[in-house]
Amino acid sequence: MRTVENKTIPVSIREQGRLIAKKRTNLYAEVQGIMKVRSKEFKIGVAFKKGEIMIEMANDAYYANLQAQKSVLQNLITSILPDLRLDYPKAYEKWDKYLDEFELSQPLRKLPKTSSDQEKFFITGKNIFTTYYNTSNLELIYQKHLIRAPFDGILTSAAVEAGTVIRTGQLLGEFIDPSVYEMQVDIGKNIISAVNIGVPVQVHGRLQKNQSYQGTVIRVNGKIDQETQTVKTFILLKEPALKEGMYLEAIIPVQKIDDAFEVNRSLVVRSEPTLCCQR
Repeated sequence: MRTVENKTIPVSIREQGRLIAKKRTNLYAEVQGIMKVRSKEFKIGVAFKKGEIMIEMANDAYYANLQAQKSVLQNLITSILPDLRLDYPKAYEKWDKYLDEFELSQPLRKLPKTSSDQEKFFITGKNIFTTYYNTSNLELIYQKHLIRAPFDGILTSAAVEAGTVIRTGQLLGEFIDPSVYEMQVDIGKNIISAVNIGVPVQVHGRLQKNQSYQGTVIRVNGKIDQETQTVKTFILLKEPALKEGMYLEAIIPVQKIDDAFEVNRSLVVRSEPTLCCQR
């Protein structure tokens, strides 16, 4: 015999969904070139740190064009130094220093700031600003021959390999952060009003009930699916042990019943033994 003691009983719903990486990106080529061989291969399962070079493309013709444009800028600055020394002696030192530190093999540095309108008009008339910005634009495009990791993550697909001719706009692969996931579940329209953003959710594998993870409801769609009459709800999970594509089951709390006692459903109706709440 058991004494009935009423208490607050939490009521939850169980929904299944698939994991999708919260941070993911498809890598596309913005320029054309031949993929170089690197010590770290561009293959499925390879991890990269944020800012690390993933793909390097060779384009000798473009590089030669960039160097030629830098040389033109260097020559223009050299040609104005004699006039600056006579007419603008205060500006001469900074432009002379800029020229001394000018290296064709190094990234283009910002031009010195003009200190007067006369100096500005003089520099403009010598076509230096136009040449500088044209050169800077070529350099920005050339930098796109290096594709760097946008965040810490891992390659889940790779469509190119060393020696491949990469075309502009070509899909190169898919890159994800394997530590943060979203789980999408579909909840009935009659229950969705009881699901609140920020509610903690217990998640576990469908066949591994003893292994559970802690998640949080982060988004609830404002639209009902016309065919299924359900609302898409998203649960955030931060767990490196999980993998994208896994199907999991979420236990989502929807309400609490006060002054109640929990009994086995089989004691009330003839059905499979589950738990229910009875006042």
